Amino acid sequence: MSNVDSVSQNTAANFGNYAIAAASTVSLTSTGNAVVSIPILTGGLTTGTSVASSGGVIVRRITVQDPSGNVSTGNITIFTSNDGNTSNAVTTAAGTTLTSMTGTGTWQDLTIIAPFLANVVSGYNTQSFYVKVVTAVANATVDIRVYGDTVNF
Repeated sequence: MSNVDSVSQNTAANFGNYAIAAASTVSLTSTGNAVVSIPILTGGLTTGTSVASSGGVIVRRITVQDPSGNVSTGNITIFTSNDGNTSNAVTTAAGTTLTSMTGTGTWQDLTIIAPFLANVVSGYNTQSFYVKVVTAVANATVDIRVYGDTVNF
């Protein structure tokens, strides 16, 4: 017979496509860099003296979900830095328009771009993902989930 609490005894290292970062009710009301930071593993990546000695995660998918209403004109980008530096863009640097998100119960995956298609996000470089709102939507919020695999903590 299975043990109902067996999952609680495992960590992110035991699963594929684990939610490595999440933020709820992210405001799309104002444009700008670092509208919200989304801590990776709740800020739990090791920060070593180099990429090799630091924790790392592989980003597999970013899902925007649970809009407060129609946010289909909104446009966002996810970065590994809070300054909007395009070399740190995890998703399209020009932003992704949330065309699928026309009301509650809708969702949309963002496209992961190079170099994060093949490179690990390291705790040496960042502890969070940052949301840039390119095109605002008045009085709107969304939830953002980043899924991936842990390389090490």
